[in-house]
Amino acid sequence: MAYLIKEESKTRIDRVKTLLQQQDLDAALIYYDEFNIGNGWYLTGWCPQFESGAVLVPRQGDPLILGGPESEPFAKLDSQITETRNFPVFMVPDEEYPNAEIIDFGQLFSELNKKLGSVRRIGLVGADRMPMGCYRQIEDGFAGVTLVDITSSYVALRFVKSVWEREQIRQAFGLADHAYQAMKGEINVGVSEIRVAAAGEYAVRSRGASGFGFGTIVGSGIRSNAVVPTASSKPLSAGELVMVGISPKVNGYAGVVGDVIPVDGRYSAAQKECVKILKEAFRLTKAQLAIGAKGHEIDAPARAYFEKKGLSKYLVCPFAHTIGLHEAESPFFGPQSADELREDMMVCIDVSFFGHPEFNGVRIETGYEITTGGPVPLSPAMDALFMED
Repeated sequence: MAYLIKEESKTRIDRVKTLLQQQDLDAALIYYDEFNIGNGWYLTGWCPQFESGAVLVPRQGDPLILGGPESEPFAKLDSQITETRNFPVFMVPDEEYPNAEIIDFGQLFSELNKKLGSVRRIGLVGADRMPMGCYRQIEDGFAGVTLVDITSSYVALRFVKSVWEREQIRQAFGLADHAYQAMKGEINVGVSEIRVAAAGEYAVRSRGASGFGFGTIVGSGIRSNAVVPTASSKPLSAGELVMVGISPKVNGYAGVVGDVIPVDGRYSAAQKECVKILKEAFRLTKAQLAIGAKGHEIDAPARAYFEKKGLSKYLVCPFAHTIGLHEAESPFFGPQSADELREDMMVCIDVSFFGHPEFNGVRIETGYEITTGGPVPLSPAMDALFMED
């Protein structure tokens, strides 16, 4: 069963075809793999295991999945695009599939020429993520064709979320609330980081999560300096802070929660001051979430506040980014960003610093739907926690 509904897939494919018309392209080739799933998932609601691949959208006719024979049956069952072609470059290296029909890009080029009349220009999405061997085979197989990088134009199609997308993200944030309570309840002296992560993951998987936007973060003590530390076997110690983060997905769309929690159940006086600073930076950032605000404007107040508090040298990440098929995806609203906040974007405020001599690494994070009436919390509970003194 596909995670993506048919109406959404059709609308998105039509948008790609409009992009082809605007840029005088005969087809788009959209690369994906397990580490770069978003652009392919956007059209299919699906991503293979073990193999990589691409979605080919011609200016006329139905799109194809280009992949390998091991994922072909999976695509036909679960993808919204079910017409497939198999290529060696997308297969598991050195594996043999004697019963599979396997072609190369030259054969695909011939097929496209018969369908479209002639193929002169093809738009590539994610070419910078492709293995060199894959790019070269595409280039050789499409001899005489001009390859045009359309990644930025394609990714921009994903910036503003549809009604259906926003509903999936809201549900994912609801799951994140359950995970947060489960992880918080597991934190105690002597408990392993893995056990804390397991509590959160079970809470969301048992409630229907389709996956995770990142490996669950549990970093206690000095391990929190790792920025995105996945849980280890380290036991929690008295007096430590534990940085937690989890990103459950619903139908491929991510929610998230991040917080820093005392192992002892109570913050020390110094830890309270640390959390107070995080929350003030959070509030300053939230106040900037107005339609039309540019990324550097959203980032500036909290950055100036951190400078005032002597924490700028510990900054690694900007304070706001959008969320969707990835927990953090374009546009990112950093100090050099000119991207504008738009209605129906889904935005996370993610306040953190790392490498501090006393507090190590700390982070608080939750999300908002951008509306004409202001930012609407995707987790009212976490919004209330981070907005309180």
